[in-house]
Amino acid sequence: MITISHLSKIYRRGVKAIDDISLEIGTGMFGLVGPNGAGKTTFMRIIAGLLKPTTGEISVFGHNLRSYAGKQAAKAQLGYLPQDLGLYPNLNAYEFLDYMAILKGITGGADRRRQIDTLLEQVRLTDAAKRPLKTYSGGMKRRVGIAQALLGDPRLIIVDEPTAGLDPEERIRFRNLLADAAAGRTIILSTHIVEDISQSCSDLAAMRGGKVIYRGSPQDLIAQARGSAWTITTQGERPNGGLTIVSTLQLATGVQYRVLGSPDGNYDAAPVEPSLEDGYMWLMTQRETGVPA
Repeated sequence: MITISHLSKIYRRGVKAIDDISLEIGTGMFGLVGPNGAGKTTFMRIIAGLLKPTTGEISVFGHNLRSYAGKQAAKAQLGYLPQDLGLYPNLNAYEFLDYMAILKGITGGADRRRQIDTLLEQVRLTDAAKRPLKTYSGGMKRRVGIAQALLGDPRLIIVDEPTAGLDPEERIRFRNLLADAAAGRTIILSTHIVEDISQSCSDLAAMRGGKVIYRGSPQDLIAQARGSAWTITTQGERPNGGLTIVSTLQLATGVQYRVLGSPDGNYDAAPVEPSLEDGYMWLMTQRETGVPA
């Protein structure tokens, strides 16, 4: 269990990146979603022990991160994949993982080779293991990143925006890889791509302005938008009247808009079952207008 109590992080000039967050996170995939600038990366860096909070307490598997000993004990059980992992372009994947394993304290040569071979197979990079990392695609680099995070069989894995910039096939492959790795572990997945959460996580928190504005299941977030999701087809004019446009689809007969809100009688609006993206957009819209979610 990860327990976070009244956590805040205030930078110079009073910029509050994290504002009084309290959470408990258990085993499995936990999603952290929110717009860019919501404070997700700062929050995850604090959990990873890389950034000191201004106020509040964090306990990771019983280790208090306020103490040096607690922080070191927690880091020994951590795998971390930041948004921008610094790879050594002239090393190949095997050499890079071997180097990272030594840094993690896996000093036995036979144990390192066994772990690296297993992880390269798991992330489907065995055939490319001896190629320089500078020749890898973005998706391949992400897979090397998750392989280094899994070294040492950590109990906690933190991944920050892992699918940003990946094509749809690589995103699906990466999500499946994380889901497979979640058995018996805690994986915290931070993203602004709501679909990654809907396909992977049974528990999530939504952040905005450094605060947690929602905590619960994806299903409960979807339920908040039920009765407020519609499709409207026009000849091209955008629906107005306070509606939030979620997506636009060009049709042979006009333009179909997926909207949230309460369309007036001027539109031939058809109700639809909301998606997690609809629930997320509804939550953010309600917060913008000051309506309780």
